Amino acid sequence: MKYNLNRMNNLRKVIIVTLLAVLPSALQAQETDTLQHEVLIETTMGNIRVALYNETPLHRDHFLKMVNDGFYDSLLFHRVIYNFMIQTGDPESRDAAPGELLGLHSEGEQIPAEIVWPVRWHKRGALAAARQGDATNPERKSSGSQFYIVYGRRYDDRMMDEVQQRLDKETGGKIQMTPALREAYYKTGGSPHLDGQYTVFGEVVEGLDVVKQIQWAQTDGNARPLEDIRIVKATQVK
Repeated sequence: MKYNLNRMNNLRKVIIVTLLAVLPSALQAQETDTLQHEVLIETTMGNIRVALYNETPLHRDHFLKMVNDGFYDSLLFHRVIYNFMIQTGDPESRDAAPGELLGLHSEGEQIPAEIVWPVRWHKRGALAAARQGDATNPERKSSGSQFYIVYGRRYDDRMMDEVQQRLDKETGGKIQMTPALREAYYKTGGSPHLDGQYTVFGEVVEGLDVVKQIQWAQTDGNARPLEDIRIVKATQVK
């Protein structure tokens, strides 16, 4: 009996020592998970700072990994549409020749959709993941590397009615704009026709004026800027 008690005491000591060793790390991980991370995107036209949402942890963590691996450094904004959005993340854009068609490639595996509409919507400044269309991607999985930043426009009632008709067709009536969202798109602007169909995983907190300038760029028939607009460096700053 004495031998068993000694073994139990030794086991308790091991458990206590182990808990003391891992507890600080566990607490630190918990704090990290609740922190709103931010990334600074330095471009040839100025800096854009984005905050990432904790409601979309798969996209948040994957984006931070790509940033910290230096993946986005020197990539082009290969698709730019006035009053809509600016898009980047094609690995082939890094050394692309002038006029070359871009946007067909991504890096890494697709990410499961994390669509949390209407909490996160396509307001002006929204950071969202690009993806393949529903015909080949019915689960709406996101590209492993391509993302876009919304600029959009302001919508009046008539325009929002047209958007709702489009959403009814594309989502089978599942996405219904609330009065609050209609008001927000009137006051703030954005791209409501994408709501409920793409993962929005962050937003611009500084540099929306840079996004505005980029979406003004002259483009070719494939929406690629005639003069290259490049990400110089993307850095996790928080």
